[in-house]
Amino acid sequence: MTNFVFERRELVRFGHCDPAGIVFYPRYFEMLNALVEDWFTQGLQVDYAQLLGPRRVGMPSVHLSADFQRVSRMGDWLTQRIQIVKLGRTSLSLAIEFAGTDGLRVRFAQVLVCTSLLTHKPTPFPDDLREALNRALGAVNP
Repeated sequence: MTNFVFERRELVRFGHCDPAGIVFYPRYFEMLNALVEDWFTQGLQVDYAQLLGPRRVGMPSVHLSADFQRVSRMGDWLTQRIQIVKLGRTSLSLAIEFAGTDGLRVRFAQVLVCTSLLTHKPTPFPDDLREALNRALGAVNP
C-alpha cells in the first residue's frame, strides 16, 4: 500500500491465537478497531475517547470487508497501516493492511460514518476532525 497516513507495529500475542496456533480471525477485527482509535488520537491528534464521550460524536463502521492472505502466529510483528481512500461530508473510506515480514497478512476496506450519539444520524465531521483529516490527506497528496 502506498500513501498511508498512519503506521504502527503490533506484536501477535498468545491471546490473539486459536488452538491451531494462528491468529483467530475475530482478533484481527479487534486489532483493527484499536488501530483506528490510535490513529484518531495519536495520528490525527483528535482524542477518540473525548470524541465519543463528552463530545458525543460516533464513528461507526457501515461497511467492513477483509481479505486474509497469510496466517499470523504468536511472536509475529504486524505492521499496520491506514490509507484514506475517500473523504466525504459525513463518511470516510479507509484501506487498511496488516503485514508481516513475509508480506501481506490481511487487508481491510472500511467505511466510517460520523454520527451524533444523541440522534444516531449522520452528521458532518466536526471542524477539528475535518481539518485533521484534510491535513492527513495533504500529507500523502501534496
